[in-house]
Amino acid sequence: MDDAEILNQALAFHGHKCWASTAGVRLGLAAMRELGVTRAGAKELHAIIETGDYHGGMCFGDGIQFTTGCTFGKGNIEKSGEGKFAVTLVDKGARRAVRVAYRPTLQPKIRATSFMQKRAAGVPASQIPDEEQMEVVHLIWDAPADEIMTVGPVELRTWSEPEEVVRFAVCPSCGELVAEPYLRVAEGRLVCAACSGYPR
Repeated sequence: MDDAEILNQALAFHGHKCWASTAGVRLGLAAMRELGVTRAGAKELHAIIETGDYHGGMCFGDGIQFTTGCTFGKGNIEKSGEGKFAVTLVDKGARRAVRVAYRPTLQPKIRATSFMQKRAAGVPASQIPDEEQMEVVHLIWDAPADEIMTVGPVELRTWSEPEEVVRFAVCPSCGELVAEPYLRVAEGRLVCAACSGYPR
């Protein structure tokens, strides 16, 4: 699959077209090229994205997930929570990693687009015409790499994989399946966190 097809499929996966998911695709591809790796089928790679929660740029994470194959479902991606647009991609087998960060040189042009004007006014991205969505996509996609990203050096990075929990129990209160480490003791029984009444 060529890069343009990866972008198209990533945007379809994301659900709308925007600059942040496009940046995630470009930075994810750059990190993979720098490490000489292909998309993770299992857990060969681990991505650490620096975005946080509840802001309009979290779309960056979907670009990274689709491109690298590191997903929250596989547990080989995590958010470090700085609210920044950067990814560190780790090749676990080779014990190598690279950090790629988005450069905000195009933000004045992006802010001036009708897409971003409407987003700032509270219009959902999915309700903005496709040609306006594509304007911000093209700003990022067509820019020279050194204008939109900084690629750090490839460095040695030992990765210790946390133990995967494959033990589950049925909560006797609600009857739902829960991973054992999330069980709580309440009134002498092992129950899920929600049924325990304890804060999570």
